[in-house]
Amino acid sequence: MRGGKEVLDDVTLRIQAGEHVAILGANGCGKSTLIKTITRECYPLARPDSSLTILGQDSWNVFELRKLLGIVSNDLIATCTRDITGLDVVLSGFFSSIGLQPYHRVTASMRQKARAALELLEIPHLADREMDAISSGESRRILICRALVHDPLALVFDEPTNSLDLHAMSELRRILRKLARSGTGILLVTHHLPDIIPEIDRVIFLRNGRVFGDGRKAELLTAERLTELFNVPVKLGQRDGYYHMW
Repeated sequence: MRGGKEVLDDVTLRIQAGEHVAILGANGCGKSTLIKTITRECYPLARPDSSLTILGQDSWNVFELRKLLGIVSNDLIATCTRDITGLDVVLSGFFSSIGLQPYHRVTASMRQKARAALELLEIPHLADREMDAISSGESRRILICRALVHDPLALVFDEPTNSLDLHAMSELRRILRKLARSGTGILLVTHHLPDIIPEIDRVIFLRNGRVFGDGRKAELLTAERLTELFNVPVKLGQRDGYYHMW
């Protein structure tokens, strides 16, 4: 529950390590709350029949968990828009912080891995740029570097293309495909159908805080099922492995 409102109700899911999964639903359906539950920003109600296990454990030191998951969210983007450099943001991924503090001990190996992540995301030129002087698309790529730098078991994306223009969206989806093909597990939360890159084969529908569908992309991404999910008439098209609706 959040603010006295039941946001997620009787949700039963199992996502395997290394799996590529998209969670799709309208605004307010509980997608972001589900992500916050995985990252331990929210906790389920204590009920006899309720349980949550992450990577085989039901109890975590949240700082240890953060070393195993790479998170890219709009909340993080909001906290990163200040006068810290792209390299410092990436390095802060080792410490689960935003930017570096005087007590953080940054090793030569950490700097090497941070620069390698910037190279992988094709943005080494942003290492010395301050975050409040770069575009939304560039900020998103830096946060992906921050999420990748400690070799997480999975990357978790919450509405990754929000506020991006067409070019930035296209570039971000290309990078997501590159990461998926490298073997990194991806959990993508979105209400934009084209965010579901071809490498994602499993889709989970959320509606009114409940799982409304869970299965292969080809089975769920139909005009009929999407009309039910969003409660609005939908037409569907497919091109180059991407789905589009209008």
